[in-house]
Amino acid sequence: MNHSSLARFSLSPALARALTSGTGVVALESTVIAHGLPAPHNLELARECESIVQEQGAAPATIGIIAGHPVIGLDEAQLQEMASRQDVAKVNLSNLAQTLAGQKWGATTVAATLCLAHRAGLQVFATGGIGGVHRGASNSFDISADLTALSRFPVITVCAGAKAILDLPKTMEMLETLGVPVIGYQTDELPAFYSRKSGIKLDIRADDPFQVATLAQTHWELGNTGAILVVAPVPETDQIPADEIAEVIEEALSAADSQGISGKAVTPFLLARIAEKTAGRSLQANLALLKNNARIAAQIAKAMVE
Repeated sequence: MNHSSLARFSLSPALARALTSGTGVVALESTVIAHGLPAPHNLELARECESIVQEQGAAPATIGIIAGHPVIGLDEAQLQEMASRQDVAKVNLSNLAQTLAGQKWGATTVAATLCLAHRAGLQVFATGGIGGVHRGASNSFDISADLTALSRFPVITVCAGAKAILDLPKTMEMLETLGVPVIGYQTDELPAFYSRKSGIKLDIRADDPFQVATLAQTHWELGNTGAILVVAPVPETDQIPADEIAEVIEEALSAADSQGISGKAVTPFLLARIAEKTAGRSLQANLALLKNNARIAAQIAKAMVE
């Protein structure tokens, strides 16, 4: 029995026209819509990020799985369902095939979005923060599949660094080991998601989208097959300083440990706890950095085709 059709994807008509005409395209994930943000912020954010990409002269492509079918460029009705359905799986590389074969609905994480974006020929992707090495990973071996996906799929990935709840120094070590260049966008320091600074210095900096495009093209011409990670700080007016958020994160980690929260449940628990303890400031920072990353990614996507 031939199941190859399960792995085929649909392009929205607008996106197909953009690719044919040589317009820059920005891939956007759907996990932030289905699992990352509360309603109504999730749907509003999805629409705003798409609008920001369009305003910069590029085409948005929010990626998701509709009844087992990968869709590159969700339409308005599909975005609404993704934001409201209760049966949307959180899809990474380990359950992507299962979601397709089972004809289920799925929201793509960074890793799954990278995979499908690359299959569709997209070169630029905007997200919030990547996953990485979890604190205590020397015992738990809890390391996000985002890191190995970044080493496999040649897509420029724009983010605000790794999520602040992670072990950032070990995450950077892992990225170096995997050969993923980390480029500070108008910064010499790794941003820490909610915070503009982490204390971790970066070796590579780019100050405009054309520098990023040149670095990426050179990286791939050398035969490298992985991503370029572009890290952009959250806008200054929306950040929570690192020393301030650190105390909140430690409290959330302790709460997770005392309640026996583990595995895939850890990150959603921690983010919800942090939002509660910061009276919504962490949510505001999250929204601001997602929009900022979409804007930068659109500018890079334009530079890639000029």
